[in-house]
Amino acid sequence: MDHPSDFTRLPHTRARGRLGEDEAVRWLLDRGYRVIERNAANRVGEIDVVAEQGGDLCFVEIKARANRTFGSALEAVPPAKQRKLARAASLYLVHHPTDLPCRFDVLAMDLADDGWRFTLVRDAFRLA
Repeated sequence: MDHPSDFTRLPHTRARGRLGEDEAVRWLLDRGYRVIERNAANRVGEIDVVAEQGGDLCFVEIKARANRTFGSALEAVPPAKQRKLARAASLYLVHHPTDLPCRFDVLAMDLADDGWRFTLVRDAFRLA
């Protein structure tokens, strides 16, 4: 992205999401994540990024916010969203079996005057 304000200039949330996701993937790669798949969609839902990191298969949910009108990016993954992600990940694993331990990471991106503020929560949630 040429400048973080490019994100706020985009009129459509899908375009904003793609731009934010591109930044997030670069950030994850710089931190040792190996991206396996982006936007892994199935009939249950979509996983933003499937990656391997530290011997774990990671299902990464990316949330970007230009402002706090609707809360912080991290607050955008409530329990209902977590359950949906878990169902999508379960179906993903049916079609892509692995012996790797799995975890859910959330990468929150909040836009500040000088660029993105990234907050990574590894193993962000577990479901019973």
